[in-house]
Amino acid sequence: MKILQNPSVEQWPGLVKRPSDKSGKEVSQTVENILSEVRKEGDRAVRRLTHQFDNCHLEKLKVTTTISENDITPDLKAAIQNAYKNIYTFHKAQIFPVEKIQTQPGVVCWRESRPIDPVGLYIPGGSAPLFSSLLMLAIPARLAGCRNIIVCSPPTSDGSVNAVIRYTASLLGLDEIYTIGGAQAIGAMAYGTESVPRVQKIFGPGNAYVTAAKQQVQRDGISIDMPAGPSEVLVIADHKADPAFVASDLLSQAEHGPDSQVILATNSKRLIDAVLVQVELQLPKLPRRKIAINALEQSFAIEFESLQQAMSFSNAYAPEHLIINTEKPQELIGKIESAGSVFLGPWSCESLGDYASGTNHTLPTAGFARNHSGVSLDSFVKKITFQEVSQEGLQALGPTVATMSRAEHLAAHEQAVAVRLKSISND
Repeated sequence: MKILQNPSVEQWPGLVKRPSDKSGKEVSQTVENILSEVRKEGDRAVRRLTHQFDNCHLEKLKVTTTISENDITPDLKAAIQNAYKNIYTFHKAQIFPVEKIQTQPGVVCWRESRPIDPVGLYIPGGSAPLFSSLLMLAIPARLAGCRNIIVCSPPTSDGSVNAVIRYTASLLGLDEIYTIGGAQAIGAMAYGTESVPRVQKIFGPGNAYVTAAKQQVQRDGISIDMPAGPSEVLVIADHKADPAFVASDLLSQAEHGPDSQVILATNSKRLIDAVLVQVELQLPKLPRRKIAINALEQSFAIEFESLQQAMSFSNAYAPEHLIINTEKPQELIGKIESAGSVFLGPWSCESLGDYASGTNHTLPTAGFARNHSGVSLDSFVKKITFQEVSQEGLQALGPTVATMSRAEHLAAHEQAVAVRLKSISND
């Protein structure tokens, strides 16, 4: 990790710019070609692309959730079930009763939710099969009332889907599981094939190709959860923070991928030195240390004069994950303007949110936390407004509307009010 000392505000735009190990133009063109093939040829293109990218011949695209008794350990089953309970509890609390509002006598307005249906969930299954993402996406989808949930996940060497992902799908009551990965999976869900139903909205993390595919299918009217890129964390810590804790938080994100980025912002040079020592001590023990090392090469620690400056930098960076490991983290809560998910205090490691605290881990990256929220139950519904007006309400509000529509030279709008008022006066 690079060490920076009191960078000026003028330097911040360069520091908050995310690194990338892919040529955007190259990825975009490749993805455009893949999506075109899937749109034209359906299953045939999916099978060909799966063989090309995953070295796997697929006979059937749809798989069952059946697993053998030895595929999942009892401990893992119990852990998944506990995570399920917490995620369900947190997201169920996001269901609010319909409240009818009388804006003035005789005029009643309200909103009701309707599920987006069907929805598609992309679940990575390569070196890190993210069964936790299936929990994070399918639970709020179910709570929102989505009846048709389509899941795509890359094939294993035998052409199936990772056993833990299949177990999690069965726990969630999902049976539309397809062994398709990469941009071709996004294309299959966006346009539909002979086997894969077309969906209305696509969710889930992925590599640069998956991300580009999600962004491109928006042009064809398919909604997506959010723009997303490599995982990232920013840790704000002071001299009271345990260096081993801070180092472990940085490494937990660095191991996600070589293009991940981790940042330490502090007012203590001594803490930076101690954290870097801990990074060197903990790194050799990680199975994914080579990936973490690549991520650390494009990451940095910054010494600021104050925690207030560190917080200002964090708002400029708008991190996916923000950890505030200071003596009094609550004092900084009101100063947070942009962050995907926040972890307060020494015991709130980011790993808890990734798996089982209950909050959703599908979060905006690459600075999109400035204008996007993480996935929630609301991500799976559309809101429809209603209004019901009585005769008395029309008599009271109609003249206002007539005056406004007349000023905008929209005579038919005025007429729609006038004919009703006339009908009332003739009764």
